[in-house]
Amino acid sequence: MLYEGDFHTPAGRFAIVAARFNAFIVDPLLAGAQDAFARHGVTVERVDVIRVPGSFEVPLIAQKLADSQKYAAVICLGCIIRGETDHYDHVAGAATNGVLNAGLKTGIPVIYGVLTCETLEQAIHRAGAKAGNKGFEAAVTAIEMVNLLTKLGT
Repeated sequence: MLYEGDFHTPAGRFAIVAARFNAFIVDPLLAGAQDAFARHGVTVERVDVIRVPGSFEVPLIAQKLADSQKYAAVICLGCIIRGETDHYDHVAGAATNGVLNAGLKTGIPVIYGVLTCETLEQAIHRAGAKAGNKGFEAAVTAIEMVNLLTKLGT
């Protein structure tokens, strides 16, 4: 038997954790996620947006939201752009591991929509320009994962 998620309107509430740092990139990601939800029948009343200072703070709030069991899925949005120091590596690694662990510990889909880019141009392309909108993709992934877990009975 093959199981896979689909894109019909899922039940439940959704949370989006969005970093304020690099807001000129994160805000279009947030708009993309909200657009994806709207196009898939998830009304704005079923989506809570929580702003945090930066991508490093995203995992803690994602973990708390997933632990609450109030949400079918949590989407994490942020943008980390490489600079001249190793700060990028530390923040990107911590955000990635934290988001992964939040989902694994809770069994709730915690979706990684944090851009980790070498350049500002790459970030702009992934926030709605040439490479699509990764926020939109994160919301669609959340919908698919919620529907897959429902089919699996978990």
